[in-house]
Amino acid sequence: MKLYFAPNSRAVRIAWLLEELELSYTLEKYSVGDRALRTPEYYKLHPMGRVPVLEDGNVKIYESGAIVQYLLARHGDGKLEPQIKDPAFPDYLQWLHYAEGSIMQQVNTIVVETILLPPEKKNDVNVARALKLLKIALLNVDNRLKDREYLTGVFSGADIMTGHACYASRRLKVDISEMINLNQYIDRLLSRTAFKKAVSL
Repeated sequence: MKLYFAPNSRAVRIAWLLEELELSYTLEKYSVGDRALRTPEYYKLHPMGRVPVLEDGNVKIYESGAIVQYLLARHGDGKLEPQIKDPAFPDYLQWLHYAEGSIMQQVNTIVVETILLPPEKKNDVNVARALKLLKIALLNVDNRLKDREYLTGVFSGADIMTGHACYASRRLKVDISEMINLNQYIDRLLSRTAFKKAVSL
């Protein structure tokens, strides 16, 4: 397998999962915003010039959530996700998709407005609204973790998706100091060897 990757991007999720599953892979490494992602050659891999992209034999797939589901279905051997008839399966799906549905759109806004845009184009109103919505989304995760270590009780693909989004939020220095459960959760994830490897790539 080959992973097209950039540090501090959603591609970290895929490296993390590959490490958790102990699957062998090669890394094609870029940086966020790399001009090499805007070439005709790369657009054949991802039409929007983004990472991650995973190549697995004849399969080429992008979108981190889709890649997580693909890897677990094809290579997971039943690990890191409940069976369809398991009572935990609906919760697993909800938290698997919570990252992109509720957290990362706000993270994206904050990154663009505070890091990527030049000062004259930044909009404080957009940042304030994104921060407000992000804190609401993160508080929901904090509440979920009141009586469990992981989102579905045991570590799963949902933690790779939404846990990474929580980690990205903390890296942006969003004030989550009062969210004790969430902070402990992020620390718990960072103690995993596979996650430490992925964030260090």
